[in-house]
Amino acid sequence: MIHEKVIVIDFGGQYNQLVARRVRECNVYCEIYSYRTPLSEILSMNPKGIILTGGPNSVYEEGAATCSRKLFEQGIPVLGLCYGAQLMAYVLGGDVKRADKREYGKTVTEFDTSSFLFQGLPDTSVTWMSHFDAITRLPHGFDAIAHTASTPVAAAEDTDRQLYMIQFHPEVLHTQYGSQMLRNFVTDICGCSCDWEMGSFVDEQIKIIRDKVGNGKVLCALSGGVDSSVAAVLLSKAIGKQLTCVFVDHGLLRKNEGDEVEQVFGPDGSYELNFIRVNAASRYYNRLSGVTEPEQKRKIIGEEFIRIFEEEANKIGRVDYLVQGTIYPDVVESGLGGESAVIKSHHNVGGLPEHVDFKDIIEPLRNLFKDEVRKAGLKLGLPANLVYRQPFPGPGLGIRIIGEVTADKVRIVQDADAIFRDEVAKSNDNPSWMPDQYFAALSNMRSVGVMGDERTYDYAIVLRAVKTVDFMTAESSSIPWEILQTVTNRIINEVRGVNRVLYDLTSKPPGTIEME
Repeated sequence: MIHEKVIVIDFGGQYNQLVARRVRECNVYCEIYSYRTPLSEILSMNPKGIILTGGPNSVYEEGAATCSRKLFEQGIPVLGLCYGAQLMAYVLGGDVKRADKREYGKTVTEFDTSSFLFQGLPDTSVTWMSHFDAITRLPHGFDAIAHTASTPVAAAEDTDRQLYMIQFHPEVLHTQYGSQMLRNFVTDICGCSCDWEMGSFVDEQIKIIRDKVGNGKVLCALSGGVDSSVAAVLLSKAIGKQLTCVFVDHGLLRKNEGDEVEQVFGPDGSYELNFIRVNAASRYYNRLSGVTEPEQKRKIIGEEFIRIFEEEANKIGRVDYLVQGTIYPDVVESGLGGESAVIKSHHNVGGLPEHVDFKDIIEPLRNLFKDEVRKAGLKLGLPANLVYRQPFPGPGLGIRIIGEVTADKVRIVQDADAIFRDEVAKSNDNPSWMPDQYFAALSNMRSVGVMGDERTYDYAIVLRAVKTVDFMTAESSSIPWEILQTVTNRIINEVRGVNRVLYDLTSKPPGTIEME
């Protein structure tokens, strides 16, 4: 399927995936590629525009990530952000040097609103700066179009060559009107018609799946979470009874969740799916015995998933394809998109074993962010309560238990998590503090306590609750003290093996939303 496309070139910065998401919010399709991608490959995609993202280096350092001058000579609009702005200036003959004063955080910025980039914006607003280098001399043909008290060149343009540079980060929420700046670039400057939307995505994926599968049989990994549920229904719309959905209850689900998944998707549920439930808790506990390293746990869980699918495929006869609910943040955090470092292997991305006994793996949601997956689910007719269900990682409680996974630890975190979710859910008036994701995790810390005049030496539960738009960045939620106290009292009184409750205030970055 052909859509207008904007290419994001990744230089290893922490916000790169957000740039793509913001562009897609403008209904413009966007993909991320490493700066190492040959220019000929980039040009073969016929992009309407190119965005150069941030990066951790200085452009003048030996071995720093760079690009060819020819990139700026193709007549394609190019926007450089932060490192990308400095790189554009440097490659085209300007000067970039260490600034006298590092500029970081919310910064008052003044704009030349006659520029297409800033049309419709106020003359002054707040932007998010994060740089210790600065553009000290612009290349020939460029004019400054924004400045701060410390940075004379906060943005610049060469309208004849359609080249634009922005020193701050318009993609983050801290920059007022940042989304409008990116919209101005892709619509007014690149001339995109904004033809990317979920309705067309669903129709296109159904056709792609039908063409790919033909008369083949397909096995779908169904966890009951948002991603795998949307993938399953999308496949069922495309190929009907050629699809078999396997739900692996690995004993690492939330309390009662296995039965709840079967109620929705099983024989008595609302969907016409071939549904198989595999109860594999003891198998997983045996494989995970003695394992404490997070990446190793993920690899084990991922490999067991595949082996179980292969076994079920053998039982039902020839199976040609495996379906997974992989989404774009999985790909990015597994180090398979652009230049981003490996943050963690996802069981359905980096956690897969090298040998998989299927013709191919179908990942219809691989290029979607979480909010786009939810939109696709609604387009497919999934009920809102399922579409907006709390996110749950594929490895389940295996990565919400620090250290070794045992049946008793699973019982502890299941009970604590159920209490936490129950108390938060009672505040159903949707207050401003309501988190977008919240759960209880089990630390590997044990401490001395006193219960009933007796000494205890038990575990500490960690409560995690975050507010996020895209699940790529997040801030801790300000849950009222009274609710946290109630949750704490209930957990300590009702969950055997716990004598302490902690609340995690860490944002993402530097942390991740999950504990491991």
